[in-house]
Amino acid sequence: MPDIGIVGAGIAGLHLGLMLRQHDVSVTLYTDRAPGSIAAGRLPATVAHHAPTLERERRLGIGFWPAEEYGYTCHHHHVGGPRPLVFRGDFTRPSCAVDHRLYLPALAEAFQERGGRLRVTPVAAGDLDALAGRHDLLVVATGRGGLADLFPPRDGGASPRTPLRRLCAGLYHGVAPSEPKGVTLSIAPGRGELIEIPLFSRDGHVTALLFESVPGGGADHLADLDHEEDPGAFRRAVLAELAAHHPTVSERIDPGRFRLTGPLDLVRTAIVPTVRAGHARLPSGRLALALGDAHAVVDPIVGQGANTASHAAEAVAETIVEDLAFDELFARRVARRREEVVLGAARWSDLMLRPPPEHLRSLLGAMSRHRPLADAFTDNFGHPDRQWQALATPERTRAFLARHGAAEAPGATS
Repeated sequence: MPDIGIVGAGIAGLHLGLMLRQHDVSVTLYTDRAPGSIAAGRLPATVAHHAPTLERERRLGIGFWPAEEYGYTCHHHHVGGPRPLVFRGDFTRPSCAVDHRLYLPALAEAFQERGGRLRVTPVAAGDLDALAGRHDLLVVATGRGGLADLFPPRDGGASPRTPLRRLCAGLYHGVAPSEPKGVTLSIAPGRGELIEIPLFSRDGHVTALLFESVPGGGADHLADLDHEEDPGAFRRAVLAELAAHHPTVSERIDPGRFRLTGPLDLVRTAIVPTVRAGHARLPSGRLALALGDAHAVVDPIVGQGANTASHAAEAVAETIVEDLAFDELFARRVARRREEVVLGAARWSDLMLRPPPEHLRSLLGAMSRHRPLADAFTDNFGHPDRQWQALATPERTRAFLARHGAAEAPGATS
């Protein structure tokens, strides 16, 4: 059996390592952060795992937080504007959100218990060639430290290199769960979005609020306020933003209890979405494979990053087990296996970051009137390839509407 080296211990690297260990493949995982430092550190992100990812976790024996107890069953939608829309879509199988400060250390422990080797050491771009010489295949599963620069952007750098949203994500007490329990996706046209997620953390069941603010749109002050310097001012700003632009969440807040769960439970960032080449040659001629953030980075607006990384890890694992050549043909087989889901997630996410085209506005209006259509759209959060097939063009969206017995509605936003 081959010996595989993986750089990066996020969901992509850990899922790949655990999958390979199921087949008794020798695996070494390199990470610059010990599991204990992740557990004690700042909130990295707010991450939801959809049904296909949860099924992979079940098969891997790492379903430590079963969706029946920790998950949620639907999406609640609010679309602001002159004619606000409020509607719901249900999953056929639930999704689940767990703080990755619990999740990643638990997976790292399982990986080591199953014979995987975990090496806590920084890896720089200049180290990759020597590291590749120790293994039959090197997989780069993190973009940290400039490692993603080994893999050129697929579009040749033509896409905008500035973020389309400024992100402010935190965990909060004092927000009553929606009924039924689900995620709320709230759109304030021209201003940004709010994603509210029922999430399990070290404080138990809490609420994640992710503000996706359009730069210069009026809500991006949340990304600038210093919570530690003036917690009260930050809290008042969040409450005001919710009350003014996201009423279906605001109405469930108890102002007397509303607060961050802790000083480390807030993260502000901005993401430049990028899809890179799936493999590259190192100076020695050895092949390095890109995975996770080294391969594709998407804005979290539709919650696809971790799920796409897990899908891609499975594609890589299956190809490794089938094909031990690790050459260009191997890399092309990996690309075919993961491309529709990875590109579907990237293109769907990008569409949702842009001013909505008329066919997307029509779809939102139709979903507010036709529950089966809203359910199908919601279930496609676990299948970004299908979602992109439904949204890529006006013709495809019309076909999606027709397939679910829904007539087009007038544009929902202005």
